[in-house]
Amino acid sequence: MKKYTLFFILIFSITNFYAQASCDDMLEMVENQGYGTSYYSYGSDAISEVTFYEISDDNYNDYYFAVVRFTSSYEDYIYQVGSDTEFNYSINYLTSAGKAFWAYIQPYNENLNCAPDF
Repeated sequence: MKKYTLFFILIFSITNFYAQASCDDMLEMVENQGYGTSYYSYGSDAISEVTFYEISDDNYNDYYFAVVRFTSSYEDYIYQVGSDTEFNYSINYLTSAGKAFWAYIQPYNENLNCAPDF
């Protein structure tokens, strides 16, 4: 677990220097860290799936992530989001996954600089 704590400290302290490989590494680490809760949008033209993860470090700091799969590309992108993002998205995505994405996930786009710039 200590190597993941060091990785988090390194990643969060140099967010302006991300390369795509670092984003891929971050995505892989988050997906391998634990269980995620997925929300599928079968009828959406914009969002295919969003999976939320909560990860804690050795100092009991919690980090929240959303992994978004867009319908157009079926590629996964990672966002570091707020603690209430999953709740807000979950109560709104059935009405419109795209609108829920724009309202609750996209505002966090620049936290990691690992997502498309719309």
